[in-house]
Amino acid sequence: MKTVDFTQMKDGNREEYQLLAEHERDFQKLTADRVLAEMQKQGEDTITGYKITRLQHGLQSATRAYNDKADIDWVVGALLHDIGDGLAPQNHDRFSAEVIRPFVREEVTWVVEHHGIFQMIYYAHHYGWDKNARDRFKDHPSFNACADFCERWDQASFDPDYPTRDLSFFEPMVREVFARKAYDPDVIREGVVTGLPVQF
Repeated sequence: MKTVDFTQMKDGNREEYQLLAEHERDFQKLTADRVLAEMQKQGEDTITGYKITRLQHGLQSATRAYNDKADIDWVVGALLHDIGDGLAPQNHDRFSAEVIRPFVREEVTWVVEHHGIFQMIYYAHHYGWDKNARDRFKDHPSFNACADFCERWDQASFDPDYPTRDLSFFEPMVREVFARKAYDPDVIREGVVTGLPVQF
């Protein structure tokens, strides 16, 4: 493979940076492959103390979203909402949001980015923490969507007996989302809030 000659970025020329841009395009096309590989890896890690693996939790969350007739952004967001657990356990929510940010609706990214603090409503008091810490976001347009996401899809998805679809079912959705043009305004839909699908 052809490489650049420079050893410091400041010494690169236009031709070398064009070469790097070509390699970067090829690398970006494999993003879905890397995301799916990370999800597979999460199948090897049982969430310490829980009855299921991290992969099963993501799959169960996505299955619940799919069963609720959520759109592809919500389903993929639910699937990947904890993908940051392995590398960023203290801020996995923000890490996970950055993975999907260029490719899904802004609302979904915001929910994934903040689901950690919203989940605290279920357990923080057991540690002497503020379980209502999420209230600092009560005026945000996506507050209700995040609360619903946590209630319906995240906190409920630790059940080893729930009929959960496997990763191969969601793979085409992941590939479709990560094949989108990054930061496409028609995808990001800045300021648009739809909320989760209504339950009947």
